[in-house]
Amino acid sequence: MSFKDALDPAWIEARYQQWRNSPESLSSDWRAFFEGFDLADRKTGPPGPIPGKISCADCSLKQAGVLALIYSYREIGHLMACTDPLAAACPATHPLLELSRFGLDAADLETEFAPGPFADTPAPLVDILAALRETYCRSIGVEFMHIREPEERQWLIDRMEPARNRSEFSREERISVLKTLAGASLFESFLHRRFPGQKRFSLEGGESLIVLLDAAVTAAADSGAGEIVLGMPHRGRLNVLAHILGKPLANIFSEFSDNRDLAFVGEGDVKYHKGFSNDRQLPDGRTIHLSLAFNPSHLEAVDPVVEGKVRALQDPLGHDARQSVIPLLIHGDAAFAGQGIVAETLNMSQLEGYATGGTVHVVLNNQIGFTTLPRDARSTWYATDVARMLAVPVFHVHGDDPESVARVGRLALEYRQRFNRDVVVEIICYRLHGHNEGDEPAFTQPLMYELIRQRPRAYEIFAGQLTGEGVEFDGVEAIEQEYSDRLESALAEEPDPSLDLGFAADWQGISREYGPVSVGTGVAADTLVELSNRMTTLPSGFNPHPKVAAIYRQRSEAVRNGQGIDWGNAEALAFASLLAEGVCVRLSGQDSRRGTFNHRHSVLHDIATGTTHTPLAGIGAGNARFAAYDSLLSESGVLGFEYGYSVATPGSLVIWEAQFGDFANGAQVIIDQFIASGESKWDRSSGLVLLLPHGYEGNGAEHSSARIERFLQLCAEENLFVCYPSTPAQFFHLLRRQVKLPFRKPLVAFTPKSMLRHPVAASRLDELSSGGFREFLPDPDTPDQVSTVILCSGKIYFELQERRQEAVRGDVALVRVEQFYPFRAGVLLDAVAPLLSVHDWRWVQEEPANMGGWSYIRPLLEAALGRELRYIGRPPSAAPATGSHRMHGVEQARLLEDAFKKG
Repeated sequence: MSFKDALDPAWIEARYQQWRNSPESLSSDWRAFFEGFDLADRKTGPPGPIPGKISCADCSLKQAGVLALIYSYREIGHLMACTDPLAAACPATHPLLELSRFGLDAADLETEFAPGPFADTPAPLVDILAALRETYCRSIGVEFMHIREPEERQWLIDRMEPARNRSEFSREERISVLKTLAGASLFESFLHRRFPGQKRFSLEGGESLIVLLDAAVTAAADSGAGEIVLGMPHRGRLNVLAHILGKPLANIFSEFSDNRDLAFVGEGDVKYHKGFSNDRQLPDGRTIHLSLAFNPSHLEAVDPVVEGKVRALQDPLGHDARQSVIPLLIHGDAAFAGQGIVAETLNMSQLEGYATGGTVHVVLNNQIGFTTLPRDARSTWYATDVARMLAVPVFHVHGDDPESVARVGRLALEYRQRFNRDVVVEIICYRLHGHNEGDEPAFTQPLMYELIRQRPRAYEIFAGQLTGEGVEFDGVEAIEQEYSDRLESALAEEPDPSLDLGFAADWQGISREYGPVSVGTGVAADTLVELSNRMTTLPSGFNPHPKVAAIYRQRSEAVRNGQGIDWGNAEALAFASLLAEGVCVRLSGQDSRRGTFNHRHSVLHDIATGTTHTPLAGIGAGNARFAAYDSLLSESGVLGFEYGYSVATPGSLVIWEAQFGDFANGAQVIIDQFIASGESKWDRSSGLVLLLPHGYEGNGAEHSSARIERFLQLCAEENLFVCYPSTPAQFFHLLRRQVKLPFRKPLVAFTPKSMLRHPVAASRLDELSSGGFREFLPDPDTPDQVSTVILCSGKIYFELQERRQEAVRGDVALVRVEQFYPFRAGVLLDAVAPLLSVHDWRWVQEEPANMGGWSYIRPLLEAALGRELRYIGRPPSAAPATGSHRMHGVEQARLLEDAFKKG
């Protein structure tokens, strides 16, 4: 039923009484309507027109129509907002806002109505309409009535409606905005002139982004924040670096000159991918720390990385952590609507393990994605519609109205600080050039780019506005000359290479260089027993599931008896020992608290009350924290988050666990662009651990392989550790080694499934209390006479061991490769020294020949051993494994039989 159709006094009165008696029985729209109606009654008396203006028979209907009109402008007034600088004209009307839809017409314009909560005193309808349009339909359009919390809606209303969504800037403030806008534009023109033909992904057409960021930074400092972490794509990055983060212009210009003497470490990266951090000093002397994350060309991939870094900075701060460090993400319109990682990142915003107190999202909408227009890039009205999933405010602002942009920048930051929730600002602007400066956009958008060609620069428009309003300033020419002189002077300066180097702040004391060092990671047996007792002693009255209680009893008994320590037990002891030494441990992933394979149980649940108990939570010394989180159903977003967390916390053990190892392929961009190559490109390392369950047990193509071969293909320049530990003791030492080494490298660890609790794969306490991780494990039962040496890795070792006993092949030695990369030939030769006279050497793996470790390790093994190896395993295959459990058994039996064939 339309509002007009419903304008029957008796029907409205019945709905009103229903609302008073049972408000939840009405829709949210009607509840909001009657709330406003009731508030108007309390504030101004019985609502209605001024007596004598219209007949009393119409009073209730007309007044109800006015209140519904006000509600509708709040809800959809943004559809009439004038926010597009390329539009031929601003929207003058909208069918859903016509007076006739509310039982009103032109004859009512001079009638005075009580506008309820919109204003304190009655006013003519024409004035109410003008105020509504000024508030919601000028240069700022606001989507906020979908917010479920009344307090948040009212907070926004109170800040928008009394001021008509307009800020009163002083003369000095307006001139400052003009200079900021001019500087952003002149910077781009200077680069275009001085470095012709070089890509820079210009901000021209969207220069008001700098105005918004300026306002947001000041508002953040006013709120007491000490740091903002920014993430953004390449467009406008150089401008943001220069004008927001304060990166010296000389350093930026030097990168255009491709000066490889500028302290390059590793391979380096293009200038519009680089990050920077700096303490920015505000005009009043206050400082706030700003950092811009490094970013690859993969748009939006940096979003969860920034969130993870912010969370890492917040976690040690305590009560005011969320207010102190703020994430701010800048997006393109096509990427915000098109990239799935945006939704993954938004979905983290209120989750226990990933919340950062709200993110300020700025969408720079230049109305085109490379050559693709919005009609081909999204199915939604706005580029920002995906953000409505969070029920947070979305501001749409005219990119050539810098005062409105500045107002929205401050308002968005204040909302984030007040409610600790995300907020979105869309700056609707344009792109002066093509996708890059060498691209010709008129090939595909000739009409659009003719409009852009004719349009003055934003600072020229604003200067004309100030002049027309009688604001006195030195003139545009003086501003242009002053800034041009600054640019020319910087061009002649020497860059400061020390500003761009990594391994500062929390990374001081951690070596940049990899070294083939061995570290002792054993923990005294009595310490392990004591830690085990603390973990397995549950609070009085706590009632875990009986099977979980049995697991904890078995863990305690295994440690006390010194044998039978399984994977879950060894992992818990590794975590506990690190916590006791003051090292924070963070673990996240899908179902990681319990563990996909029911082996971890790091968080226990009382079956009577539902309360939880985390045995490791009270182990930490000092400020060492243990945190385990079940993640959202995301790989790319969560792995990106944990990478960002690890970069900011080099002294912690940060772990992401895949539900199954091959699920990591859903995060390939994070693995390729950040984890494997981040140090080489950006001089930023990470100690992140990836736990990837791997092993062939007949579960099909998607639950067998963690794609060892893909990670090995990424290995070079000692950038990763790629390990496949075969025992709980090895896993214990591997985890501890990760934070004991003097340097940091990401660790990719392939973990078992069926072997997690298998007795043959258990370890003894003395194996945990001494030594360290061993890259190669020689046969513990090497026979006197060996005719064949089998090299293998992981679970297949135990099947080979069992088959050797069955086949009575005491002449076969089994050697395990526990670390694929870095591969140290000398360590291998030490491990197999007694076997070097044997001529028959074989490599056995479960994976097909084109997968697993074979292709990578074959040349390394053959070069080290000086002989060819025979391959035993599945033939090359397009899929990692068969989908038939029966065929898996046949293949596995054949593999094991071939491994022990003589000759």
